[in-house]
Amino acid sequence: MKAMILAAGRGERMRPLTDKIPKPLLKVHGKSLIVWHIEKLAYLGFSEIVINIDYLGDKIIEALSDGSAWGVSITYSDERQSGALESAGGIIKALPFMGKDTFLVVNSDVWCDYEFDFNFDLKDDLAHLILVPNPQHNPEGDFGLSKERVTNDSNKKSTFSGIGYYSPKLFENIEMQKTPLAPILREAANNKRVGGSLYLGEWHDIGTPQRLKDIQN
Repeated sequence: MKAMILAAGRGERMRPLTDKIPKPLLKVHGKSLIVWHIEKLAYLGFSEIVINIDYLGDKIIEALSDGSAWGVSITYSDERQSGALESAGGIIKALPFMGKDTFLVVNSDVWCDYEFDFNFDLKDDLAHLILVPNPQHNPEGDFGLSKERVTNDSNKKSTFSGIGYYSPKLFENIEMQKTPLAPILREAANNKRVGGSLYLGEWHDIGTPQRLKDIQN
């Protein structure tokens, strides 16, 4: 299975920390967020990683190079000419690198101890989302979960972790342009094609300087 790390965002909420350094290179416990992901992916058997870049993308390439330092091969999906395409647009642009099989996508700005599953089987689903209990900054949650099925209509919702397994078929016939992921997932969920799991381990969305500071303690 191939993995994709979403790393093209500007990180506006992290300013001024991201004025000169891209958010994926911000450090937690002395190691950049994206390196935490790469090390774990390599340990769990992922050898091919795609990273999309835009804002200060040259710094990401300089820091990671071809991935050989971690025993993986890194391919860059370059959005610097088009500008960041948001999550779904970035995935769609990278599809030629992802092959025809299920692939993993993880946001570069989350820090967690979730173990990515190299052998995850989507079966007939188009996606499988890893959900987490709602953090303070997202109290209403994003998706419902009933018997490992993701739903849009639920009194109790959980937060999408930014980690998911996807079939390329989820993105068929969608034009490559700036496109958010949530509406695509919601449509597939309405068609009962999205599975989900609730992860109760450690997970943090490093979205603001304060959250970054908090996690260092």
